[in-house]
Amino acid sequence: MSVRPNPYVDGELLELAEMTRQFAEERVAPGFTERDETRVLDRVLSKEMGALGLIAPELEERWGGNGASRVAAGVIHEYIGAADLSLSYINLLGSLNGQILAEHGDPDIVEPWLKGITDGSVIAALGLTEPKGGSDAAALSLRITEDGDYYVLDGEKTSISAADQADISVVFGRSGGPGARGITAVLVPMQTEGITTTRFDCHGQRAIGRGSIFFDNVRIPKSHRLGDEGGGFVQVMQGFDFSRALIGLQVLGVARAALDDAWQYATERQAFGQPLSAFQGISHRLAEFDTQVEAARLLCYQSLWAADRGLPHSAEAAMCKWWGPRLAYDVIHECLLVLGHGGYDRGVMEQRLRDVLGFQIGDGTAQIMKTIIARTRAGRENVPN
Repeated sequence: MSVRPNPYVDGELLELAEMTRQFAEERVAPGFTERDETRVLDRVLSKEMGALGLIAPELEERWGGNGASRVAAGVIHEYIGAADLSLSYINLLGSLNGQILAEHGDPDIVEPWLKGITDGSVIAALGLTEPKGGSDAAALSLRITEDGDYYVLDGEKTSISAADQADISVVFGRSGGPGARGITAVLVPMQTEGITTTRFDCHGQRAIGRGSIFFDNVRIPKSHRLGDEGGGFVQVMQGFDFSRALIGLQVLGVARAALDDAWQYATERQAFGQPLSAFQGISHRLAEFDTQVEAARLLCYQSLWAADRGLPHSAEAAMCKWWGPRLAYDVIHECLLVLGHGGYDRGVMEQRLRDVLGFQIGDGTAQIMKTIIARTRAGRENVPN
């Protein structure tokens, strides 16, 4: 996948893109299918990414980041995601959780964890979804009760990325009454007594994995609270605007890599004495998807560009999240068909298709994203549900 400039990326960022592309192609891509089979993230690669400053670069230097822009984080996500969507979760979870810890945590408590996230030695999970509450995050039921200087957590989180591989988790639970204002967030080291995990047998993204986290009388010091008591729901919603644009770039990076492979195959494969690219039924379809991927990609960068300037971008971020995964799946499906049996056989192309499908489910469905867009345009009072 070649470096592709855009209006939101300057020369310095193009250098970052080239460095990330080279690392992704030389170090990440070769183990793509093997990690899918072993279902384990490569901690060595994670630390290599950290040493290069590729994890949560937007964090301040005191937290181990580079003070880079959100656009820079997007550039990194695009190229790491193109090489291995599962491995790029380390970047995604680092940026999302890192933002929450840096903005809402006690500096003395979160500093070592943030530096671990940015140097690649710590993997952070986001403990939000529950068996009876996915998109309706305000309906959480995991209990957070006070006991002197401690909070006690009881309940279950499910469909959590890296549930059985994470070192820490930002956990959201109910500390007060019903609704969003009763939600509190706490930082939970995953080795704390009373925590157990399971791993699901998912269709794709198997190296990062998803599973459940069970909390049985888990005691966490109150110093690990993130933000105000009852402020957890607002905190995570703000973070999602950032992560949704990053997700768009992750999956579109995969789609771009698939298109590059399909174009190359179409020029090399002969049929009836001509390359496949000579047949408009193939070349025009790839050209259409090429156009759409480029447009969606620029929408993601526009959202990050606006975020860097403190401009409203919730609608644009939601557009990235519903359109990007859907488009990426359609693109890769078409590319798989162009490659024929070679694409359908177990390997890179079919794994790409399995991997991107998960993002049509997790981190907010298309229906929820469209509701966010509608509320932005028509007003929440006119789009209540």
